Amino acid sequence: MTFQQLLDGAEVLAQSGDPGVSGVEYDSRRVKPGVVFVAMRGETSDGNRFIDQAIHAGAVAVVTDSAEEKQRPSVGWAVVPNGRRALARVSANFYKKPAERIAVTGITGTNGKSTTAFLVESILTAAGRKSALIGTIEYHVAGRILPAPHTTPEALELNRIFSEALGQGATDAVMEVSSHALAQERVYGVPFDVAVFTNLTRDHLDYHKTMEEYFAAKRVLFEGCGTDAPRAVVTNVDDEYGAKLAEFSRKKSSVVLKYGWERGDLHAEKVEITTRGTRFDLVTPEGKIAVFSALIGRVNVYNILAAAGACLARGCKSNAIAEGIGKLASVPGRFERVDCGQPFTVVVDYAHTDDALRNLTALARELVSGAKGRVLTVFGCGGDRDRKKRPLMGEAAGRGSDFVMLTSDNPRSEDPLAIMNDAVVGLQKTGVKYSVEADRRKAVALAIGEARPGDIVLLAGKGHEKVQVTREGSAPFDDLEVAREALRAAGYECEAIQAGTM
Repeated sequence: MTFQQLLDGAEVLAQSGDPGVSGVEYDSRRVKPGVVFVAMRGETSDGNRFIDQAIHAGAVAVVTDSAEEKQRPSVGWAVVPNGRRALARVSANFYKKPAERIAVTGITGTNGKSTTAFLVESILTAAGRKSALIGTIEYHVAGRILPAPHTTPEALELNRIFSEALGQGATDAVMEVSSHALAQERVYGVPFDVAVFTNLTRDHLDYHKTMEEYFAAKRVLFEGCGTDAPRAVVTNVDDEYGAKLAEFSRKKSSVVLKYGWERGDLHAEKVEITTRGTRFDLVTPEGKIAVFSALIGRVNVYNILAAAGACLARGCKSNAIAEGIGKLASVPGRFERVDCGQPFTVVVDYAHTDDALRNLTALARELVSGAKGRVLTVFGCGGDRDRKKRPLMGEAAGRGSDFVMLTSDNPRSEDPLAIMNDAVVGLQKTGVKYSVEADRRKAVALAIGEARPGDIVLLAGKGHEKVQVTREGSAPFDDLEVAREALRAAGYECEAIQAGTM
């Protein structure tokens, strides 16, 4: 492929040279001989500072979004108005436009994206389809599980994944689409076949500033980002923003499926939620489907409705929907139990917003109500993020719990004690009994030590994450393993139980 072929369809202000190219990179540290280097301004750094480093490493051409950069005479050169859009176009061209050859389902919303994506993947598998999954927890490509550095990767990685999936016979790709990715145009040029909206609650306002800006970023998925609007839209009409999207999409998309608890094209009847799972009649435009899921709680009924709608839009039959829902036993870090034979329940969950904490503690309350157990919640608030949500999270945890252990959760550059002081304001409003322990490992052990038979201990916030990020950098930290350590120290036999359940 030549440099000019690579630039086909990109917005180019000036261009010269036409060398043959063997790859595309936007990180100068990954440049190899024959590569085109896309130098673009990012949120925290400017790739244009590394142009000479990339040329020294063997780059044969440069695409820059800085008109101030002087052309280097030894390489091909292109000036573009928008670096990320250019990266999207050249990445798609290099991999032969894979997003146009695979049916992409995009899922956005504050909560439920990961579980909905796992459900869609499971249903597609039951329907005999091959698919790739891209999301917060991990990426699934051609039978391999890969770590997920970002919920939604940059366009280069995205096109590479699509291309690899197609090479393995995939017909579908399922991906979580974050508000950051939409605002930063990381999915520019991706023609989504199906777009799913779960809900919108307060989060990421350190970045988007207002709820309306946050919603506007999410809405881009339904408008089309450098493409036509999605063919099909699935949206939660029990959410006020979801209802707005249903109306917004009515004139843009050929299929609009609305879902809700008791209303919409898809809704639930005869819901039974127990400690063993969730059973209900899934009402769809094509009839009722009796479903059972090992996933527990009201929020997962919504996730199942969303996934079923997406898969109906992809042409899946009722039997595949029921089978796919039934086969998904769990989602990493989403109400994930730690069982070491203890007489109380320990759960790890990713809940890191006030709304998610309300849902999590409400589910825990349902599960312990018969046994008259208590809800004990361990949580913290992230550093370098929206400070205003910290007291809201404290209040949500306090109102839903009998005891709260306030601790750290990725304090990043901030002082953990200052973060906890923000959250304590909300906790104190509720009058709940609470303790404060900045060391998360100690906090988990203290909460488990406080538990009595019939109680439920919620370790909220980190979920699937495997690190704790502080001023000193990232250190390994896994709530699941830390909980097992605490249970072993309390005299329970974790290894024996785990071996017996494998």
